[in-house]
Amino acid sequence: MDEAVQESASRTASGVSFAARLSFDDIHHRFADGTETLRGLTLTAEPGEVLCLLGPSGSGKTTLLRIAAGIESQSAGRILLNDREIAGPATFMPPEKRSIGLVFQDFALFPHLSILENVRFGLTALSSEEGRKQGMIALERVGLSRLADAYPHTLSGGEQQRVALARALAPRPAVLLLDEPFSGLDSRLKDSVRAETLEILRRSRATAIVVTHDAEEAMRMGDRIALLKGGKLVQVGKSSDLYLRPANLFAAGFFSELNLFHSKVRDGAANTPVGAFAAAGLGEGARATVAVRTTGFDLDPKSGAVQAKVLSRHYLGVVEMLELALQGYEQPVRVRIRCGVVPDAARDIWLTPRTSDVLVFETERESA
Repeated sequence: MDEAVQESASRTASGVSFAARLSFDDIHHRFADGTETLRGLTLTAEPGEVLCLLGPSGSGKTTLLRIAAGIESQSAGRILLNDREIAGPATFMPPEKRSIGLVFQDFALFPHLSILENVRFGLTALSSEEGRKQGMIALERVGLSRLADAYPHTLSGGEQQRVALARALAPRPAVLLLDEPFSGLDSRLKDSVRAETLEILRRSRATAIVVTHDAEEAMRMGDRIALLKGGKLVQVGKSSDLYLRPANLFAAGFFSELNLFHSKVRDGAANTPVGAFAAAGLGEGARATVAVRTTGFDLDPKSGAVQAKVLSRHYLGVVEMLELALQGYEQPVRVRIRCGVVPDAARDIWLTPRTSDVLVFETERESA
């Protein structure tokens, strides 16, 4: 039995949390200089689910986590834990009373304390013996009990992340908040550490809210994803909902690399250099933005509908990125295609967009 299997087998199933519902009700937040970071955000994390907060830098993700943890206060709105208000116009429950754990982006481990001492740091209400016991249980849950006497600088980035997770889980919080927990890890470690963390979260049974700016990471981890932009909630749902039925062009672009074509609706369709597409719900003459995923083309010289000239190609491993020129269209069209489909010597190819990878939005709404 290898070390990873031994660690997994040794992890205790005891010490689970009682999951809670965490609700944000019309949350507003602004800094002292008047900069508004959250603008009327309403969102609920259901008991036991992993909810991913996704969005670009400055969208309000970390601020929302800090408000939930009690590190910052909202300007307006309420936070409820199982329908009990813990922060509102006349309420502010201190962080240590909220049963909400927080894993910081940089792990924030104390270098002068052992791993066990780091984990039991927040268990001040317990006796020394009980604190040590609960700390060891938390370390067993993340497979690191063998390193209890080690110090942070001797651990790998993945092990430090698991220590930070153990420290947050030690008090058995009802809700666990993780602020970009994998951003500091080597890209080769991310997949394994992410899968391991998700397993720990499932076993702990705590409600979890994970902040990330990586759409693929959110899709891998989240039961649901909440997409934020400029302090507002753009869309919330399962990953398949956001990918297949994005609320707007911003949401579509966050989950896919797109080619954008601008058109006007004529006879219920938007015409583009790669074809005409149904524009459901858009009136005659409306300005439309047609988004076609770079992965949404079939290439076949026999049945292809549009001829294109290869400008450049970049080998990416399983796929390659082609830049193509279309007759009468100034901008290059980008296509991701499986390696080997297009012969190396090919200069002219034929492509057909798949309608399932074409999204049509009203341009006025996108610019509003």
